[in-house]
Amino acid sequence: MPERVADYPIEPVFLERWSPRAFTGEAMSEVELFTLFEAARWAPSAYNSQPWRFIYARRDTPNWQKFLDILVEFNRSWAQHAAALVFLVSKSTMLPPGKDREVPSHSHSFDAGAAWGALGLQAVKSGWATHGMVGLDFEKAFADLELVEGWRVEAAIAIGRQGDKSTLPEGLQARETPSPRLTLKVTAMEGKFRPE
Repeated sequence: MPERVADYPIEPVFLERWSPRAFTGEAMSEVELFTLFEAARWAPSAYNSQPWRFIYARRDTPNWQKFLDILVEFNRSWAQHAAALVFLVSKSTMLPPGKDREVPSHSHSFDAGAAWGALGLQAVKSGWATHGMVGLDFEKAFADLELVEGWRVEAAIAIGRQGDKSTLPEGLQARETPSPRLTLKVTAMEGKFRPE
C-alpha cells in the first residue's frame, strides 16, 4: 500500500486510520466493541451535551440482518463481512446548563462527528478497521432503529478486522487503498474564506 506522509509532525495513528472494505468476518466481543464506544464517550461536545448515540449489532446476533438491510446494496455487498455494524445518531436539541428547557443544538452533527473520530482512532489502536458510510436508507434506519422525533441518523459504521483485498469484487480491489488528502493550502485559510 502507498505510504501516507504528513506535511507536519502528527501522531502516526492519524495516517494509519483509513476506510477499508475488505473484512475477515472475524467476530468481535462486546468488550472489544465497548472499548471503541468508551473512546467515543470522551469526545468534546457543546455544553458537554453528548448528543451522540451508537446503535449496534454484532455479526451472528438477532439484529445483524436488520442492520445489513438498512444499507444500500453496494455497501451490503462488503459490509456483510464486518464484525459489527453501528448506526450513529444525534439529538438535535440540548439542555444548556442552568436552563429548564431544551433548545436547538447547532452542533449536534459536529459533536457526533467528534465522537465517531475518536471511535475510529481507538479502533486503529485496538487492531480494528472502520468504514463510515452514508450509503443507506435513512427513512428505513429511522423506523427500524425506532428513533423518535428530535433524533437524526448521521451515518453507519462497519467495524472489523481488515481482510485481504482479493476477497472483494474486482472493481473494488483497486480502490482498497488509503486515500490521499487535500493539502492545507486548500483547506486552511487565514483571515477569510477562499473558495477553490
